[in-house]
Amino acid sequence: MGQLVGKLAIEHGHEIALTLDVADADRRVEDLANALRGCDVAIDFSVADTVLKNAEACARAGVPIVVGTTGWLAQLTDVSRVVNDYNGALIYGSNFSVGVQVFYRITERAAELFRGLESYDPFIEEAHHKRKRDAPSGTALQLHKIVAETLGRDVPVTSTRAGYFPGTHRLGFDSTADQIRLTHEARSREGFAAGALLAANWIVGRKGVFEFSEVFDEIISQNRLR
Repeated sequence: MGQLVGKLAIEHGHEIALTLDVADADRRVEDLANALRGCDVAIDFSVADTVLKNAEACARAGVPIVVGTTGWLAQLTDVSRVVNDYNGALIYGSNFSVGVQVFYRITERAAELFRGLESYDPFIEEAHHKRKRDAPSGTALQLHKIVAETLGRDVPVTSTRAGYFPGTHRLGFDSTADQIRLTHEARSREGFAAGALLAANWIVGRKGVFEFSEVFDEIISQNRLR
């Protein structure tokens, strides 16, 4: 993901001022902050255990950060606190794909239409490549939150980890009469990288902690004005 983000950033006319990888994992926060100073924005697709340190380093350096790493949300309170303590800026999301953000909105509307129809049982299915560490995916958890809150009842989620495909998410409604399924299928990781760059453009000059899906409409509106 980091390599893909860098490739797309250059294609969009941005300059890569600094690249940090696994060799930098043991560097102290102060050292990372010094290295980051002067950058306009950082994009983090690393691992869950490093998000807190990376967020603190960026906040100390005055650099807003986009976090596309998965599996770290149990640390959200701590990460938000350190970002706010240093008057920094962070935007995070379970999925930065523009298509997934549209899918969230479509599924919310579908759930509204099925609310009160007890003859239909909702279900969520997700499948990712065998190396993905978290299950269910963050995208599936966000989808579950949207649909369960809209329907007012729980929705079962199933996960598959096999093969090499980037990611498939499906919301279904099943009854004795018929079944309706809505599916988002990623063809590559480019959609995630493109969305992260949109978020990076938006977060520059802002302060605070933001969730991507909550500000997506504003981000898209701002992008259309350019």
